[in-house]
Parts: sequence; structure tokens; C-alpha cells
Amino acid sequence: MNAYRRYILFIGICLSLLFLPFCIGNAEAKDFVVVIDAGHGGHDPGAVGRISKEKNINLNVALKLGKLIQKNCSDVKVIYTRNRDVFIPLDRRAEIANNAKADLFISIHTNALANNRTAKGASTWTLGLAKSDANLEVAKRENSVILYESDYQTRYAGFNPNSSESYIIFEFMQDKYMSQSVHLASLVQKQFRNTCKRSDRGVHQAGFLVLKASAMPSILVELGFISTPEEERYLNSETGASSLAEGIYRAFLTYKREQEIRLNGTSDTVVPEAQPQPAVEKPALDAAADLKEKVEEPAQHRPRPREAMQPEKTKSNGIVFKIQILTSSKLLNKNDKRLKGLKDVGHYKEKGLYKYTYGDSPDYNKVLRTKRAISAKFKDAFIIAFRDGEKMDVNAAIKEFKQNRNKK
Repeated sequence: MNAYRRYILFIGICLSLLFLPFCIGNAEAKDFVVVIDAGHGGHDPGAVGRISKEKNINLNVALKLGKLIQKNCSDVKVIYTRNRDVFIPLDRRAEIANNAKADLFISIHTNALANNRTAKGASTWTLGLAKSDANLEVAKRENSVILYESDYQTRYAGFNPNSSESYIIFEFMQDKYMSQSVHLASLVQKQFRNTCKRSDRGVHQAGFLVLKASAMPSILVELGFISTPEEERYLNSETGASSLAEGIYRAFLTYKREQEIRLNGTSDTVVPEAQPQPAVEKPALDAAADLKEKVEEPAQHRPRPREAMQPEKTKSNGIVFKIQILTSSKLLNKNDKRLKGLKDVGHYKEKGLYKYTYGDSPDYNKVLRTKRAISAKFKDAFIIAFRDGEKMDVNAAIKEFKQNRNKK
């Protein structure tokens, strides 16, 4: 009998050891998955400058971005489409993100102009129909990666990256993640302006195959121009690569925090304090802007102060909850179509951006009900809190509201 018990114990230990790795894997499961895609690689160099190749710049920034997230976000799983100099087909990059059920897909690239033309600045792109020949040329250059694949005509259903006619497929395409993608792109551009002090070339849309096949909010970042000697030196410097990675990282944190607050009402994600904004900036496409046009009005076309909305009045005593519905780099007219017909919309200014709010009330539950009522129009809206006109941590405000309610 003792021998039998020892046998059963031995079998039990073996089974425990066998299933232990699976238990550990579940214990370390992450809540948020981000796929970082370093464009080009291997026998595909991407754009080539005087001293460097795009594929190496992309990988350097991608790895720096991933390390920042892994170091500071214990609840995030980072997946790279490549972490070394290898060639990965475009459809395989999207497949990696889809199989991982990623929450975000960030593709990192470096821009270039032909014929010795020079330009400066960073831009961020989302999926859509290119609105200009210049935008189409960027998409053609990035999509030409498929020409390195021997069976590209079969794999991409006859798509010709160099033929303008092929891009008609993007005209009627519906992307349910468009609003989130554009919002993330605008956050990245804000950081490029403020944190990285780079020229802001704005948010654009174009037909990128790698974004088309990704089933989650996705952006493609163009870090700068390898064809401009000054930019190329910056992109290859430790300072430049680290700064650009830091900018994308901060945008990622802001996006993640907003999504968590929108879904759960609270968030533990901490966004580092941003550096002061430069005196002159170029507006980027707003999160809730009309997605069919890029909003970049010259300063002289902006509404005059007497035509614009008046600054919102906040209660001077106690906590007031508000719903933040959108942000803009410029002051909006009270009839602006991005407000979607809402009346009594207020705003406050933070770090150079105008942030628009609705449904002010000291009753958190009332504001929560209002948020649900407008969620169809403003899917990315979230609740914030003020005390005596000063913004405060919304989690602390909710906790205090519940404590006061329980005392009654």
C-alpha cells in the first residue's frame, strides 16, 4: 500500500511539473497587447540616405520604444514583427498582430523625397484614400515592399503598388477603427511637436497594405526624411532615436490611459509630465475631426476671439465632473461641426491644446449617464474632474464622491 501511495505521489508531482509552465504563462498574461512593426528589413533596405538605410533607423527606434513600454508598463505585452535585420512580408506583419489579438499596431518608417528634394519633420498616417498626389506617393513607396516577394501578385490579389488605379480599393473601404487610429495619430504628432521639438507635418491618410490587413487601431509613423542630410544625421543619432521613441511612448501612454478610463472609469496608467510646448506649432488632425479632410487652417483663418466660444465657467466650490469629448489645437467656433450639434459645450486649455467638455455636474452618476447617452457621437469621450476650477485626478474625485454619498 505504501508503495502504491508513493507511486500516486510521484505521478502527481510529474503532472504538476508538466502543467506548471502553462500556469506561469496564464499568471503572466498581459491586459494590453501592442505590436511594434519596424518597417522594411533584410534584403529590403527601404529608403537609402547618404550614410544610412531606413531599415536600420526603423528598427533602432522600434526597439527603444518597446523597451520603454516593457520597463514601465507591467500590464502590457510588447510584440515585435521583427527584432533584427530580417525581411518580413507585409501580410505577415499584419498577421502577427491579428494572431496576437493586439490592441494597437504601430508601424515605424522613415520618409524620403526623390531628386535631391529636401524636407523636414515627422508625420503619422492612418488607413484611407490618399487625398493628394504627395500622399499617394508615400503609400506607393511603402507598399512597393511587396515587390520583394516572389508571389506578390497572388498574395495581394493582383495589387500593383505602382499603379494609381490599384488604390481605388481604399475609396469605399470602411475601417471601424478609424476614429481610434486618427486619435492615436494626433497624440503622436502632439508629442513630436512638444517632446521631440520636431516640425509637425500632421496626420494624413493613405492606402497602406500593412494597415489594411490589421484588425485593430493602427498607425504608420514617418519619423523624418532620410533624404535630407540634417534629418538623416538626427535620425541616426542616439539623441534623435531616443527622443522619437520617447515621443511615441508618451502618446501610447496617453491613448492607453484614455481607453481605460473610457471603458472602466479609472486607470492606473501614469503619463509623464510633458515638456513645454514650443511657441509655434502646426495643427494636427483632431481625434473627432471630420475624417475625410485634414484640418490645418492657417492662423489668419482661425476664428477671432469674439466669434469663438467663451471659456467655460467651473463651479468654485466642491468637485465637478465633466465629459471630455474632443481636443483641438485651435479654438473652435460654437457651431463647429465637430461638436455634432451639442449645446452648452465648454472648454479648458492644457499644454497648448483646447479640450472640450460637456455635461458638467457634481453628481458623478449623472455625468456617467450623460456620457452613455452621447457615446454614439463621441466614442472616445471620457470623464474628468475639477475642484474649484483646477483639474484633479478623476479616480480620487470618484472615490471622494462615493464617500460623501455614503455619509448621507
